[in-house]
Amino acid sequence: MPAKNFSDGEMVMGRWPGSHLYYEVQVTGYDKNTQLYAVKYKDGTELDLKESDVKPLNYFRTKKSHSRSSSRQRSRSRSRSPARTPSSKRSTSRGRETKKRVQKEEVQKEDLSAVKPVHQELQENSTNRKTTSVSDYKEEKEENNAKNTYRVVEHKIRREIVTDQFGLPYNLRIKKEEGKLIELETKDDRLYIKKRAVQTQEWEFGGPVGAFFIMFLLPAALVLLLLMCAVDDASILNFPPPIPALQTLWNSTALGIFVLWFLFQALLYLLPIGKVVEGVPLANGKTLKYRINAFYAFLLCTTALGAALYYEVNLGYIYSNLLQLAISAMVFSLVLSIYLYVRSWRVPADELAPGGNSGSFVYDFFIGRELNPRIRNFDLKYFCELRPGLMGWFVINLGLLFAEMEVQGRDVPSLAMILVNGFQLLYVLDALWNEAAILTTMDIVHDGFGYMLAFGDLVWVPFAYSLQAFYLVNHPNELSWPMALAIIALNTVGYIIFRGANSQKNAFRRNPHDPKLAHLKTIPTATGKSLIVSGWWGFVRHPNYLGDLIMALAWSLPCGFNHILPYFYIIYFTCLLVHREARDEHQCKMKYGVVWNKYCQQVRYRIFPYIY
Repeated sequence: MPAKNFSDGEMVMGRWPGSHLYYEVQVTGYDKNTQLYAVKYKDGTELDLKESDVKPLNYFRTKKSHSRSSSRQRSRSRSRSPARTPSSKRSTSRGRETKKRVQKEEVQKEDLSAVKPVHQELQENSTNRKTTSVSDYKEEKEENNAKNTYRVVEHKIRREIVTDQFGLPYNLRIKKEEGKLIELETKDDRLYIKKRAVQTQEWEFGGPVGAFFIMFLLPAALVLLLLMCAVDDASILNFPPPIPALQTLWNSTALGIFVLWFLFQALLYLLPIGKVVEGVPLANGKTLKYRINAFYAFLLCTTALGAALYYEVNLGYIYSNLLQLAISAMVFSLVLSIYLYVRSWRVPADELAPGGNSGSFVYDFFIGRELNPRIRNFDLKYFCELRPGLMGWFVINLGLLFAEMEVQGRDVPSLAMILVNGFQLLYVLDALWNEAAILTTMDIVHDGFGYMLAFGDLVWVPFAYSLQAFYLVNHPNELSWPMALAIIALNTVGYIIFRGANSQKNAFRRNPHDPKLAHLKTIPTATGKSLIVSGWWGFVRHPNYLGDLIMALAWSLPCGFNHILPYFYIIYFTCLLVHREARDEHQCKMKYGVVWNKYCQQVRYRIFPYIY
């Protein structure tokens, strides 16, 4: 029986069945009975290849250096796309010889982004031929040949190469992915996917039934939490809290304030300040641009708040009307979700989110059908992710700080209130300062913009995350300095883990070859990317989640232990991050295959070391 020459996980060159093209693949297994190597291509395609179709990585580099001196014509043809064919033939015999050499020599697949537009290459070749030609007749004949070749090469690119650029599976044998049919369009000398009407196969959150109940349970839960915080004796024995009259829950002034706040943040977003960066390339090949100016917007926002305090604007209105403001935000997010769902039926199919095209109205409305809804250059999802809700969280906390001084008759805020405001302000500033990092998150790259994100960004974040400050207004807790210093140390540890892990991840994504990251150990994958197995990401699989949860605990501890209500945030946040980690785990397993299993063997724990 022949010996196994390539080990599992090794990167090699594998021939694409039915062609003479060799692509970079990763060996995932070997069957001794069939003597076939299981390999995985960068686009995720998994095939079984004979050993004769598998070559070492340096095989073509050596062969290419020897063949370059033998034929000038052949060398010129190898420097271009693997799909390139000779556009003209000097003679029949010369053409056959060149064609034979092209078919005999194996070539490595190149990145489509590095390939020149086909018609540009042909124009350059045509110009060179015209310079060395003898007669106008031969020039005209070669131009006609170039045009014919352009059609052939364009067809080949549409049929073969484009699958690698867009990460879609090759149509080689019957698989589930064969239902992903595509149409292409040419724009700016590049090919884009025109249609990708793929119906969602996997449901999350319990499908349509789960989405239906979540849309009602979350608003009801938030109302009950706010009512409980307002009760003097916030005890579990007093649950449920007394429900006020329905007419008192609605305040048109509160709705007007929320709408003006949303429009004010939109105006700050549109200011021509800050840098413009590109986001992650989308599945259709397009790359969107985003203006990074959230931190500048925060500075302008705080300036406006300072002016309001100078003119004695009463921020205590936030405390006395917090429930009405929350309900106004709920109504606004519902209207926005309806608009997003209606407009999603007028956008091209390739702009739909992969998980929001299930055919169920309830589920698609909840998850969101459109991936990146935009009004011209105004990106609605990206704007709502940080601006109105996150900065609104800061403003609400500030209003509750002044309310505590007024309700409890204090000249200065309590130490517990100062800690809660300071910890959460640090979290907000960190998110705004590192705004560009959000472009690689699941919310931006994968999830559609529907009721789930609209409600979460505009309602849940500012009103549920400020529960600790709201609780302290009516339930003061006097902290000793040793206890306060211990809580500060705990929050510092959590922030160091959180920021260190995120910074390490973002730096590695920008430039994996950065000398500052040379100490990190990695595992190569068949997608061309690597997985970090040392540093923060060798400690647990999601160290940023671990740091997040440690900080959440530090935010709750200043409220004391008289009631579980201030700890609702960390309980909810733990459930949220465990669920999000399960989503990440599922997607990574599909994306990286057997390499992900090897990664999990080296990094055993998901979030909590030695626990989970």
